[in-house]
Amino acid sequence: MALRQCLELQKAAYNADPVPTLEQRKRDLLALKSMLGDNREAIADAISKDYGNRSRHETMLAEVIMVLDGLNFAVKHLKKWMKVQKREIEHSLYPGAKNRVIPQPLGVVGVIVPWNFPVQLAFTPLTYIFAAGNRAMVKMSENSIHLSHLLIKLVPDYFPPEKLSFFEETGAVGIQFSQLPFDHLLFTGSGATGKAVMASAAKNLTPVTLELGGKSPAVIAPDYPIQKAVERIMFAKLFNAGQVCVNVDYLFVSEDRTEDFVAAAKSWVAKHCPDIRSPDYTSIIDQRSFDRLTDALEDARKLGAKIINLAEGQNSEPELRKMTPQLVLNTNDDMILMQREIFGPILPVLPYKDQQEVRDYINQRDRPLAFYPFTKDRELQKYYLDHVMSGGACVNDALIHPGQHDLPFGGVGASGMGHYHGYEGFATFSKLRPVFYQAGFSSLKFLAPPYGKFADRMLNFILKKKL
Repeated sequence: MALRQCLELQKAAYNADPVPTLEQRKRDLLALKSMLGDNREAIADAISKDYGNRSRHETMLAEVIMVLDGLNFAVKHLKKWMKVQKREIEHSLYPGAKNRVIPQPLGVVGVIVPWNFPVQLAFTPLTYIFAAGNRAMVKMSENSIHLSHLLIKLVPDYFPPEKLSFFEETGAVGIQFSQLPFDHLLFTGSGATGKAVMASAAKNLTPVTLELGGKSPAVIAPDYPIQKAVERIMFAKLFNAGQVCVNVDYLFVSEDRTEDFVAAAKSWVAKHCPDIRSPDYTSIIDQRSFDRLTDALEDARKLGAKIINLAEGQNSEPELRKMTPQLVLNTNDDMILMQREIFGPILPVLPYKDQQEVRDYINQRDRPLAFYPFTKDRELQKYYLDHVMSGGACVNDALIHPGQHDLPFGGVGASGMGHYHGYEGFATFSKLRPVFYQAGFSSLKFLAPPYGKFADRMLNFILKKKL
């Protein structure tokens, strides 16, 4: 089905049934759950084919389990989210009247999905789109061809096309998709593409939620145990071979602890990544990305960086597109690695003297999607959270906050706009419609012209109460 035809079909279906009941929405969420749960092995296989190799365990954890958990959360809380909200009213002006906010579906929502977590970043938005009572069209990535074909084949068994349709990228589909007059458009991807999507949506005044990337920093304070920090940071950095939009992009370690961090990181990799050829270790998505990472390392080396291969005795495997974990020391701002999001198993380590230095360095750059301070000191935690703005944050861990279903997820500034997940996801894809209900009697009839002494007395009485 053509894009425009599908949009018209879904808009007609919305107009015929604009406000699905609680039970209808729960059925849609449970159908989405069944679609994922029934086909989880086939989905994992398709994602792995698209990657060349994608760890099955990473797919199950980050895509299947996380999405199923979010669906269960939405079903549990949906009745409360859908309740009409009572709002205050000024009874001296409007005696007997009432104010309400009614959450209502927007209509048809478009979703543009990246390749790195294609199920999570399609099905998690769909959770809140369906919870809010909408219909959806989903455009998959050109790097998710096997998965796209599978989802297009599976979806008719669970949803009619007027409720949910998937589309593969075949060339210019993304451009055409972003130009459609959706009632809301969600895009996850790079900042450059996000700007183009927003510009296209603006022609239709389509509201957008943009989940973009950025260089998300972490900092290990002097009081925090190096071994524990390494365990958590390296797990995050190597998850999906570093191809995560909220991953630790660079790390601050105090000057006197850098050698300890390097030693602990080598030990961790020796234990957890003994053979990068293993199916447990995910490939870089395509040759262009592998070459980009390789070139960025070489650029850093030429500009004076010290490159440390953490997988001692192993080398990167170009034919498998698998890269050994690397630390980069002695960085500078001229290096490509420090200018754009890395999106791979490479971690620059920057020495620092004090917290102000960390604050100033981060704040001189675009606001990141995430920030990861590691410290047990409550005052220092507060300092960093107060002085470094980011889309989200984890204290004493990394990568975990998008998996918290009662927390909104989103960027700020160059890392994005808008939120979804949790109630905020429901609200994003709803029109929180303000409604004023007038009483049988309206005092405003006494304030109609021509104005006389009674109107003067009434206005003076109201003013005295307000002043």
